[in-house]
This record gives sequence, C-alpha cells and structure tokens, in this order.
Amino acid sequence: MIGELLMPHRASIGVVFAIVLIDMLGFGIVMPVLPRLIMDLGQMPIDSAAVFAGWLGAGYAMMQFVFAPIIGNLSDRFGRRPVLLASVAAMAIDYALLGFSQALWWLVVGRVVAGITGASWSAAYAYIADVTPPEKRAASFGLMGMAFGLGFILGPAAGGLLGAIDLRLPFFAAAGLALANVLFGLAVLRESLPADKRRPFDWGRANAFAALKVLKGQSGRVLWFVAALGVWQLAHTVYPVIWSYFTIAAYGFDEAQIGLSLAVVGIVSALVQGVGLRFALPHLGERGAVITGVAGFVIAAVMYVFAGSTAAIYAAIAVGGLQGFIAPSIQALNSGAVDAASQGELQGATQSISSIAQIVGPPLYTGIFAQFSGPQAVARLPAMPLLVAGGFALVALALFLRGARSLSGPLPAPSP
Repeated sequence: MIGELLMPHRASIGVVFAIVLIDMLGFGIVMPVLPRLIMDLGQMPIDSAAVFAGWLGAGYAMMQFVFAPIIGNLSDRFGRRPVLLASVAAMAIDYALLGFSQALWWLVVGRVVAGITGASWSAAYAYIADVTPPEKRAASFGLMGMAFGLGFILGPAAGGLLGAIDLRLPFFAAAGLALANVLFGLAVLRESLPADKRRPFDWGRANAFAALKVLKGQSGRVLWFVAALGVWQLAHTVYPVIWSYFTIAAYGFDEAQIGLSLAVVGIVSALVQGVGLRFALPHLGERGAVITGVAGFVIAAVMYVFAGSTAAIYAAIAVGGLQGFIAPSIQALNSGAVDAASQGELQGATQSISSIAQIVGPPLYTGIFAQFSGPQAVARLPAMPLLVAGGFALVALALFLRGARSLSGPLPAPSP
C-alpha cells in the first residue's frame, strides 16, 4: 500500500519519510519527561511548570515566525536537502542542551536554537511537492503525518521507560537519534529541486506577509488556505502543549502512562493519515476530509471532559485521530495553487503564519489550564483548553470552506 503510493518516486519520498520519522521519534521521547524536568529545575508545581512550558513554546515559535520564511526562500535558492539536514542538526543540539541543563535558562537557549533552524516540516512538504503530482499530494502529505504518528508510537513509550531510569536519559537518546538522522541524510538524501527551477534569494520576500502578497498573485485561494492552516495550528497545538499536564491533573497519569497514551495517539495518527486518508479521499474529497477531521476533533474534546475511565480516554483518542485528515488535505490544495519554483516560499510562509499560532497557543492554553486546575482554580475543569481549541477548529473550517469556494477554477498545470 505504501509502496504503491511511493512507486513513482520511491527513493526520494521514502528517504524524507525516514528522516521525518526519526525526527518525530526524538521529539516523542522527551515529551513524557519534560514536565518533571521543568518542575525539578524550577522547583515549581505542575501548574507553574505548564505556564513556563507555554512561554518556552512561544519563544520557539517566535523564532520560527522570523526565520521560517527566510529558510523557505533559501530552499528555493539552494535546494531542500541542506535545509532539512541543518534543521535536524539543530534539533540534536537542542536535545543535548536539554539533557545537560542545570537551570531553566538552558532550556530557553535550546529552544531558541531549535526555533531558528526548525524548518524540517516546511522543507519536507516542499520536497514532497517537488516530486509528487498535484493529484497525489494529499496522500503523500498524509505519509508525512504517518511518520509523525509512527514516531509517537515508539517515542513516548521509550521516553517513559527511559525516564523511569533517569530523568535526563530520554534527552540524550533524542540527541543521538537526531545526529544519526543527519548522517543518514548526508548519505542517502538526494536534492529534489533542479537547478533550473531555483530562483534568486530576495530579502524583500523573506517574510511571511511579503511572500503571501506575491503568492496571492498566482491564486487568491492561497490566503484563505494559509489562514485556515494557521488557525488550525492554533487548535491542534493544544495537544503537544497541554497533554502531559492535562493527563496528570485530570487522570493522575505518571510518566509511563503518559508515554503509553501518546503511543496510542501515534498509532491512531499513523493509521488515519497513512491508511485512512488514502481510502477516504476518493469518497470524501479534500473538502469532506477536512469537515470530517474537524468534527472528530470537536467531539473528542467533549469526550475528554466526561471521560471517567481509561477506556473512555482511549475512545476519545480514537475519535480525535480523524483530525489527521485536516492538514494534508488543505496543504495539498494549497500547494497545487502555486508553481514549482514557489513551493519553498509557500511552505515557509505557511509555517511562519502557523508559528503565530504557536506563539499564542502555548501561553494561552497553559494559562487556561492553570486557571482551571491549579490551587487557585476558578473551577476544576482541566479539559477546558481542549474545549477552547475545539472552537478554534470550527473557525479554521469556516476559513477553509471560504477558500474552497474558488476551486471551480483550474489548478496550475504541474511542471514537467
């Protein structure tokens, strides 16, 4: 099944899939233990640790907002390969700093470094757009989501087990994975953007708003889809930001249980994006897939409020997995609206706009979490951030549907 999808460009897409998979393994490993590390270094309770983690995530996103368009434009000038490898190398440095950290400011430095060059997703999406015809991009983008899911199957589970041995061991394991990823990419990753498809680097276009102004000239739907992706990112970011803290406060999970729950999230995500999306798209189309995904996200948020057993929690995870339909479907329509020479610029601008959501989201959701779960809680409802995120998901759907109205017009012909 995966082989069938990869057949025309098996080697190139397969290598990017492997790079993203290993990258997500490293990310997943550290998630179960990061709350305890912040609590230990800062000598603070969980609600305060969640707020600090929120600002930490906002700093990372701020760096991406500034540098993602620059890196996206650089990938249009120099190719995707160096951007991917630099991003993964930066993650290795970040994880090592987290592992050796002796004070909270070490975590801040690590996140800044990772945020500056953290463009692996935008480069990966541009790479896929380079080598995949428009009609197959949603399924190929779904494979990148599948890599994310598979990384979460083993990563958090391994992080929970390693964290039980030593709190810092998962960070060193993640750094080792990222370093191995760089070496793997150096050995086997080929460039996807031919020299004749590249364009000169222009500082005037190396920011999200200037880039979108240029891209709008190719298709007005770009602005609606980028806005929908940005608001969707604001909704989706609630899970990486709050999940560990939410499950501790709401269900009393320990590191191993957090790791197991994230592994189940990964299994569901891999199945939905790697298998389910491939079969759903011919029946639902991109519009129907996005609507289905938003519905699953909102229903799951409500289910978490009333979950009174482990079975109910995992049922909500299963329903929420339908959100995996959303981003690949919008990305596919968006990438088909611009030409081959602008894919890096588009992905950089999209990541930059999405990073605004990551600036706003972490302090927003952790602040809401603290208000509804800490000692001074106005009411005990740890799931409140998830309900707020459900509202943002509905806004993203409205923006997407507005942009999709123009799809009766022809898409640009794919470059030979």
